Amino acid sequence: MGNWVVNNWFSALIIVVWLGINIFLFVYYYIFYNNQDQFSYTRQVIGSALPWARAPAACLNFNCMLILLPVCRNLLSFLRGSCGCCRRTIRKQLDKNITFHKLVAYMIALHTAVHTIAHLFNLERFNDSRQGKASNLSSILSALGDKPEESWVNPIRSNDTTPTYVAFTTIAGLTGVIITLCLILIITSSTETIRRSYYEVFWYTHHLFIIFFAGLVFHGAGRIVRSQTAQSMKVHDFDDCHKDPEEWGKIDNCTIPQFAGGEPMTWKWVLGPMILYVFERLLRLWRSLQKVVITKTVIHPSKVLEIQMKKKGFKMEVGQYIFINCPSISQLEWHPFTLTSAPEEDYFSVHVRSVGDWTEAMYDTFQKNMPRLCVDGPFGTASEDVFKYETSVLVGAGIGVTPFASILKSVWYKFQNSDSRLKTQKIYFYWICRETGAFAWFADLLSSLELQMEEQGKASFVSYKLFLTGWDNTHTEHIMVHFDKDTDVITGLKQKTYYGRPNWEQEFSAIANAHSRSVVGVFLCGPPALGQTLETCCTRFSNVGPRKVQFYFNKENF
Repeated sequence: MGNWVVNNWFSALIIVVWLGINIFLFVYYYIFYNNQDQFSYTRQVIGSALPWARAPAACLNFNCMLILLPVCRNLLSFLRGSCGCCRRTIRKQLDKNITFHKLVAYMIALHTAVHTIAHLFNLERFNDSRQGKASNLSSILSALGDKPEESWVNPIRSNDTTPTYVAFTTIAGLTGVIITLCLILIITSSTETIRRSYYEVFWYTHHLFIIFFAGLVFHGAGRIVRSQTAQSMKVHDFDDCHKDPEEWGKIDNCTIPQFAGGEPMTWKWVLGPMILYVFERLLRLWRSLQKVVITKTVIHPSKVLEIQMKKKGFKMEVGQYIFINCPSISQLEWHPFTLTSAPEEDYFSVHVRSVGDWTEAMYDTFQKNMPRLCVDGPFGTASEDVFKYETSVLVGAGIGVTPFASILKSVWYKFQNSDSRLKTQKIYFYWICRETGAFAWFADLLSSLELQMEEQGKASFVSYKLFLTGWDNTHTEHIMVHFDKDTDVITGLKQKTYYGRPNWEQEFSAIANAHSRSVVGVFLCGPPALGQTLETCCTRFSNVGPRKVQFYFNKENF
């Protein structure tokens, strides 16, 4: 348990506080609508469906206030650079912004389902009231509504009050249908399968959030949930006045209930985050309109495209990422790419691997001509903290090696310039690939770094292991013939390539034994399954024995 707390205590605290506020809001508003006198008439007509509808509505307000904040990338980058106290803990939480965004979305879906079902029961009870099937009170109110001479208008009794009528003709009903459909499309298109395989579907449907929030703001404008006014609350139990059914409808001795809709509250919750998000998008738009100059392109093996660019005022840190838009492919689509250049270089670069419709179109376009690109960013990531640890472990899978290209390049420049401010004393680098061609574009960098470390007498500063998880018989025969060479037959590096997957327990055990009483930062850019394995190892090997080594897990999230 103690090991788990090292990496997760602040995240757990945030979740507990968030869940606690949800529970408090639900219970408070359920009790409020179930017990308050001004809702006594309404409760006799629709029973407990009213508190069941209003309690989740309060939770929806709270969660809709939160849902936009984790995707305000500029806000997160600002907070990342401003967290002076407990920096490591708070910055790790900022790296989990997408996870929290998803949790809030699931909570919104849950409360939307409860809210919608409860209101369906409300409408059914209204319909029963219209047909004279409800309680004594509703029969009296229905009778009152049938008298054309009455100046008082019954809000319950109406020949047009049907679920279909309310759903498609009232403000609350129509906006409720629209925002529910938007929510269904947003959540279903956000599944891992669709997001990875059909990114365009995910991107376009996710922008239905604009319609969702517009409908949310106007949802309560119709004031459909009504309570008795102060003038009509002299009699709290209408049956006390008319205990004899034959006397129903005779209202001489009783106060006629008067109803008024409650003030809309949702806009007060969501207006602030909406304004903040609008400024976020305006800032992105302004930065995206700045001219980008493409200085060089390189086609690497495995259909990897390297693009080197310059942009006025562009400043970056290691491991950061940018969003790229290619108007000739799509005017609206923006895709994230980790920067592979170092802050010390006079350009910034990305490596784009052709794995989907958009990236394939990008690869083909650059082979034919030089298109115009728009760039937004850079934005902060977990990898920015790599030089804040004395020992760092870098793990990349496939093209996920890109943030570590930036880091290792920066290391090369720091040693070249004899930067004495470098806190890091040791870097362990692991790269896992399925095909040999993926190693080609990165091998030159490792070779240069390997040579420089030897020249400066720091050959042990960077320890790297490359793992090939896919090969055929041709590779096997070639390796057997040239196995006795000093350099690896695939990469040309002095470090031999490993075949298969790493034994992470052995690797972590060796690192823990080699760096007693130290804090080790573990950084991953790769699939979630690998992340779970590494996080488990970080938990297991932290605070082991008297050496008290601590592993802090950090993962790239886009």
